[in-house]
Amino acid sequence: MLNFEEELKKFQPSLEVEDIEKAVYEEDLTDMSDILREVIEQTASHN
Repeated sequence: MLNFEEELKKFQPSLEVEDIEKAVYEEDLTDMSDILREVIEQTASHN
């Protein structure tokens, strides 16, 4: 039977996950609010 407490003590996060997390935070990602802001600005400038 597994001793979950001992297994948790041995746990090491995957380096891949840390690398991905860093890349995501450093990337300039466009989200829905950015798109809406741009559409509103374009609409306002055409009126």
